[in-house]
Amino acid sequence: MTTLVTVDHPAWNPTPTGGQARVVEHRGNVWLALWDRRNEHLALRPVTGDTAAEPPPVAYTSPIELPVAPEEAVPLLDELVRLGTVARLTNPSLWDAIVAAVLRRAGEAGQARQRDHAFRAAYGRGFATPAGELALVPTPEVVLALSDDGFAAAGAAYGGEALRLAAGAYLERGERWSGLAPEELAGELGEIPRLGPSAAAAAAADFTGDFSVSPYGDLALRNSGREVEALWRRWTPTRAQRHALALFTLAYDSRFRRGHHPVSPRPQYGAGRPWASSWV
Repeated sequence: MTTLVTVDHPAWNPTPTGGQARVVEHRGNVWLALWDRRNEHLALRPVTGDTAAEPPPVAYTSPIELPVAPEEAVPLLDELVRLGTVARLTNPSLWDAIVAAVLRRAGEAGQARQRDHAFRAAYGRGFATPAGELALVPTPEVVLALSDDGFAAAGAAYGGEALRLAAGAYLERGERWSGLAPEELAGELGEIPRLGPSAAAAAAADFTGDFSVSPYGDLALRNSGREVEALWRRWTPTRAQRHALALFTLAYDSRFRRGHHPVSPRPQYGAGRPWASSWV
């Protein structure tokens, strides 16, 4: 069975060979993640620090974890099963997850990705890699020091105040937050002014790798109305099924948007288009 790496996080960059690349910081070391789509291989290479250090975690989810399909869900679940196993690089940085959630919470996916890349390039630490120059998100201290004009220069004017408030809260409580369970983390992040519950849940899912806490009102449901959110919850009575359905939907939509030849056109059902995701 095939393996597909979902590249829903906006920091992923296309490579000249048709793959995707990003850098992440894990336990003080910076790692390059390279997804070779043709060979279905995700490579993790140290960029700085101890070359023998433990790499950031990659989570694998099998299609057998998807829910048993009621009749109304068959078109969707048939497509998702055909993806094979879905792998995802779990974000090792909670701060990165928060920044990404703020920057992608408004506008189309492509715009969110452009904002994220511009913000990293302008104020984050950059690294020369085999996939080109890639950057981490700017630190909370850098974000706190940015002026309104500074945010605007990187195309992040609308999220500037939310990012400042999040940076201050992270410096105070980030260490404790990193040890919380997914639902607790989403709840506490949701208390940050101007962050909002959807962005908080998105950040918690990104950092913990548990997509059962995904913001179903936004995740692949943005244009379909709240009735589809209710459908999803009815289809997934267990936490593991909620996680699998959300993750596989991200993987499918991510594959579609990047021209990776999805197995068939997006299934349509209900009054809306549950594939219109703001996440990827």
